[in-house]
Amino acid sequence: MSRTFVFERAPFASCHAATVAEDGGTVVVAWFGGAREGAADVGIWQARRTGDGTWSDPVEIANGRGRPCWNPVLHRPAAGGLRLFWRVGPSPRRWWSLTATSADAGASWSASEPLPAGMLGPIKNRPLELADGTLLHGSSTEHFGWRCHIERSDGAARGWQRLQVLNRPWQWVANQASVVELADGTLLALCRTRNGVITECRSGDSGVTWSPMAATHLPNPNSGIDVIRLADGRLLAAANPVRRGRWPLYLMLSGDGRQWRCAAVVEDESGEFSYPSLAPAADGRIHLVYTWNRTRIAHVLIDPGALPP
Repeated sequence: MSRTFVFERAPFASCHAATVAEDGGTVVVAWFGGAREGAADVGIWQARRTGDGTWSDPVEIANGRGRPCWNPVLHRPAAGGLRLFWRVGPSPRRWWSLTATSADAGASWSASEPLPAGMLGPIKNRPLELADGTLLHGSSTEHFGWRCHIERSDGAARGWQRLQVLNRPWQWVANQASVVELADGTLLALCRTRNGVITECRSGDSGVTWSPMAATHLPNPNSGIDVIRLADGRLLAAANPVRRGRWPLYLMLSGDGRQWRCAAVVEDESGEFSYPSLAPAADGRIHLVYTWNRTRIAHVLIDPGALPP
């Protein structure tokens, strides 16, 4: 692994919820930044790294005009280009979602469009694109407690449909599902919870229905997670697998999504190293970005060939 900071200095005091995608050799990282999470000046910021290996200065690409922005999510469709989702509103209970596209790897963005009423899109993690172009979004609401559900759209973010709520029975206080396809075609959703563990659900019908939510053996301190499938079929997850605090930050491997083991320690000092986001690189490596003590965004390139077998 090789770690860099996406920026050393920035015109905001606090940042969080980074997301990453690569398009045409350009790495794009977005996050929300401002005085503090939930402050009126919080906007969506972006930095890009092109072929020379240096990061551009952070630039604000969206703001809420006096309302805070939240949780950007980047997705690179199989057809190319980039799509960005993000939220605007006074709180997670009262926010709404917007989307925009870029045809030039984030150098410019289209005008923003709101999602249809009742749809929030991917709340933290990139959507899973199925072979037919359908997007499955790990979504959630906080209006009447945490409700974790799956939304479906086409690749152009049209034809939205809300699918099954995952955290029934209600003893699971879960949100922010990360959805991945296993080698056998089964879908796996891993969820952040307030119950002290990462939970899972599985689908055998392309995400239309899901198995009852169940605990994994991985602890979770109410902190975001992400998972991606490697080229060899194994799953790579990034999380804080502890009961309290948002450190250390680990990479974990699994062959079936049930048994996980530590593959690498990304951060092991005390602090906050949270909200990891994973995405494929063009050369077969994996991008990882995460919050570094709420003051910077860290970027790591992972070589899957160097991970334990």
